[in-house]
Amino acid sequence: MADPATVSGFRMDKYLVTVGRFRQYVNYVTGAGGAPPANGSGIHTHLNCGLGLANSGSAGTYEMGWESTDWNTYIATGAGAASTWNTNLSCDATYETWTTTAGTQETLPINCVTWYEAYAFCIWDGSFLPSEAEWEYVAAGGNEQLEYPWDSTDPGTANQYAIYGDDNGDCYYPTGTLASCMGVANIAPVGTARQGAGYWGQLDMAGEVWEWNLDWYATYVNPCINCAYLTTTSSLAIRGGVFDYAAAYLLPPYRVSGYPMARSYNFGFRCARAP
Repeated sequence: MADPATVSGFRMDKYLVTVGRFRQYVNYVTGAGGAPPANGSGIHTHLNCGLGLANSGSAGTYEMGWESTDWNTYIATGAGAASTWNTNLSCDATYETWTTTAGTQETLPINCVTWYEAYAFCIWDGSFLPSEAEWEYVAAGGNEQLEYPWDSTDPGTANQYAIYGDDNGDCYYPTGTLASCMGVANIAPVGTARQGAGYWGQLDMAGEVWEWNLDWYATYVNPCINCAYLTTTSSLAIRGGVFDYAAAYLLPPYRVSGYPMARSYNFGFRCARAP
């Protein structure tokens, strides 16, 4: 059973952000005129008369959006910043999906991104990071309350529904036979598991890579009405399971956390948009 919440209309991207899409952002911030997001940007401006999501961590407050005074230093900009991005996105020599030049991994999900970088990308892309409530609403098919994003069918082992593994660091992708995960070859191009499409068509809502959410990690608020936990805690919410974890992590309500500056080969993201 998913967590109770009320959400207003929004659109969730069909795919995880890929290496190719993220490269466009890196090219922007390292090019002429490239800059971090504007202060206060990234808010769900279609909600609460432009104030955005209600802050369930502090009654009567709303989204602050991008905090340029504190956060701009987390986004490397300018012509000399390309090498910084190459270094930062190379967080794991075995599993990192980023390449220093455009190449064969453009359709893989970007990983090794921090929460700040995910947030900044979505703002640049005219969107925002989804709240936990929004993310789970899509993953569970809203009122359908699906067991998995697709339905109650077992995900199986043939990589048709989800890209996942087991608790011992084994993977089913690409062969369909459980074997030790060896590297980036165990991460599928986004949308590979096509039978795992959710109620509204989103792919890879379960498995592939964990997805950063907007909320800071805290006790889930009930009831949540167009809300997110926006009061800073030590870590942020991450959802969706990953290619080298077991099927139990694929369930829509399952949540873990990560430090905002954390880089991991199993951290990725997708964006959401106003209706």
